[in-house]
Amino acid sequence: MRELELKYGCNPNQKPSRIFMKGDRDLPIQVLCGKPGYINFLDAFNGWQLVRELKKATGLPAATSFKHVSPAGAAVGLPMDEVLRKIYWVDDMGELSPLACAYARARGADRMSSFGDFIALSDVCDVDTARIIKREVSDGVIAPGYEPEALEILKEKKKGNYNVIQIDPDYVPDAIERKQVFGITFEQGRNELDINEALLANVVTDIKEIPESAKRDLLISLITLKYTQSNSVCYVKDGQAIGIGAGQQSRVHCTRLAGQKADNWFLRQAPQVLNLQFVDGIKRADRDNAIDVYIGEEYMDVLADGAWERIFKVKPPVFTREEKRAWLDQMEGVALGSDAFFPFGDNIDRAYKSGVKYIAEPGGSVRDDQVIETCNKYGMAMAFTGIRLFHH
Repeated sequence: MRELELKYGCNPNQKPSRIFMKGDRDLPIQVLCGKPGYINFLDAFNGWQLVRELKKATGLPAATSFKHVSPAGAAVGLPMDEVLRKIYWVDDMGELSPLACAYARARGADRMSSFGDFIALSDVCDVDTARIIKREVSDGVIAPGYEPEALEILKEKKKGNYNVIQIDPDYVPDAIERKQVFGITFEQGRNELDINEALLANVVTDIKEIPESAKRDLLISLITLKYTQSNSVCYVKDGQAIGIGAGQQSRVHCTRLAGQKADNWFLRQAPQVLNLQFVDGIKRADRDNAIDVYIGEEYMDVLADGAWERIFKVKPPVFTREEKRAWLDQMEGVALGSDAFFPFGDNIDRAYKSGVKYIAEPGGSVRDDQVIETCNKYGMAMAFTGIRLFHH
């Protein structure tokens, strides 16, 4: 099959629409269920590249949760402790496979952004992973294969209309890629940069040591950024992205946005949040939204009389700003990657508030000295990779 007609493009008025291969090559995918759309395929193909590279770099199964052509989360298949199992709402599912752990982490880091995601898996989708996917609001999944029982579980989702794509893991795209904008064709070499530990060798701060676990996390951040709309930064801890700031015109806004997401991830592990008692039958999305509001500045939206009764069995106390700051001060050992250089030390100031200890960025700013000085003030280790990872 060399061509697949789509219902429409980015918007319903954009017709006709299709994906196709030029020449005599077939499309490297099979649609096993559903009818994926234009944006679904954009998310699927970007997500597949990301997880394929994560698997190559770490040797671990990988998953990502994509929304609007940027990852909402990405992770490798490391085990989860009881707190993570609880905040990712998989504590009732028993022992999970490494691939299922990867998706639970990728989905759970930013559940608000992952709502209605497109999933990419580095490995054959197993039953454990399919069970998690079945219970979440999601548009579809791409993987190199599916266990028969897993495929049957996924085919039951959305009354048989869930999008399931199988991709040929041996497919190699052409070295030159093209796209049209305003009728004008753009052409460039594909970004085939191999992201590995050699990129972390040039440590420019007073602190030189970067432990192996932090190197792994920095590689995860850089690979994630390679497929995130620029400007972008990515906070990573223990094998998973915990905050991604995508598509911002100002880099410090990226750092703040991603830092707030990382903070929310950690705040969800606080006793005040773990002990919330929700009313029976609350929908997963409503529960996630309530948590996000409760830990934010608009907490009275869920604590006001007449509001909390619809959400909680017992009215929770206010999670004060001082209590939140005290909890966040315990977060440490976070890795941060940036797709281009930090132009000012204010990015580092903000990163420090979210527990960042290790940084990888290209370097090359006229204010590199100021950025390095700020890292030294906080006892951070920073590597200059010498490479930019813009993605548009």
